[in-house]
Amino acid sequence: MKSKKLRDILSLFFFVLVAISAFGQNTPERIHQDIQKQTAQIFDSLINIRRDLHRYPEISGEEKRTSEKIAEYLIGLGLEVKTNIGGYGVVGILKGAKPGKKIAWRADIDAMPSKAPDVVDFKSRNEGVRHICGHDVHTAVALGIANVLSSQKEQLEGTVYFVFQPSEENIKGALAMIDDGLFDIIHPEEMYAMHVTPFPAGTIATKSEEMFSDYKQIHLSFQNVTDNEALIAFAKRQIRGLENVAPESEFWNMQNMGDPELGIAAPNSIYKNFTTVEKNNFSIAETENKVEIRAFLSFSDKKQRDSAIPNLKNQILASPYADKLIKAALVDVFPTLDNNEKLVNACLAQLSTIYGKDKVLRMYGVVADGRSDDFAFFQPKVPSVYFFMGGSNYEKGIIAQTHSPNFAVDESCIKTGVNLFSSLIVERLK
Repeated sequence: MKSKKLRDILSLFFFVLVAISAFGQNTPERIHQDIQKQTAQIFDSLINIRRDLHRYPEISGEEKRTSEKIAEYLIGLGLEVKTNIGGYGVVGILKGAKPGKKIAWRADIDAMPSKAPDVVDFKSRNEGVRHICGHDVHTAVALGIANVLSSQKEQLEGTVYFVFQPSEENIKGALAMIDDGLFDIIHPEEMYAMHVTPFPAGTIATKSEEMFSDYKQIHLSFQNVTDNEALIAFAKRQIRGLENVAPESEFWNMQNMGDPELGIAAPNSIYKNFTTVEKNNFSIAETENKVEIRAFLSFSDKKQRDSAIPNLKNQILASPYADKLIKAALVDVFPTLDNNEKLVNACLAQLSTIYGKDKVLRMYGVVADGRSDDFAFFQPKVPSVYFFMGGSNYEKGIIAQTHSPNFAVDESCIKTGVNLFSSLIVERLK
């Protein structure tokens, strides 16, 4: 009896010791609570940072002041900082107290030329330049993530790289940073980025593979014939015939991309499985020996893209011009984002568990208006995911339609971005 009583006392004592040792440690749930608490504490300061960047926007290749502000902030957090990478690129390196993976977060920092008047009180003071693509928001979110994760440094497993990229708008910055040795400085196992979109503030979204339609130029060349005019008309008909979207389709109203029933985040999205042709944008060049026809096409996915040239060739080879064909090829116009499917599924599952499925959306369609992001140049080097982050507040009339004269954001999206993407990095480091 005494032996049993002693065992019970020892068991209770051991239980108390375990409880005491666990008390105060960051459980998985606790660290995300701490992230949200820290984000709330710095939120006003992040708004101030965003507004300062908005007042002093700098176009691609001229982001000197912006990069200095970024470096100063990161140094103040105690990060190792590298500057002037590929122009005014900045890298901040945060090393956690525990061993783990290496994760990179990229934010673009440049603004755009725009003579349209600013729609906010904190107007641009640099004439002819505005942040109408949201890169001031992207930078504020990335600095917020760096701040929040720095406050969790003792709990972090691994290393976080913060890549602040210049010259995204002219699609030069990513390659410039790569050529200037970015991946000699950082060695990420995964890489992430986001862009503000007209989705409602408080939400983020992504999907595997393409996020934007794959925008290509088609090059057709033929030997001259006795009637080149007829040949050109034939070639145009065949190219136009690649389009598979009906003229009366609601697809053509690009405002429908945000529609909850038809848009890119809807399971029944009309913005998938498509090929479109800019039917009134052909260029023709005739020389002594040949005639060349060029046009622009957009594809929702690899299957659509890869079938275009074989389908076109089949039509030509069944025509009187079969022996006159010299070349039929697709040529890149913009880089194509290609999210890693395994990472997308993992990220959506992890963030949905923490923040709920109403905030973390899976996309089913792609943006169909020929845009892209040079983050695509990083993707072949590192498994990666690119997110959309909602910045609109429809009730207040705030629509985060990038590149539009009336572009504005609901600044609460900064808090959403810092919370969700800080939590994502913590989870992915494990």
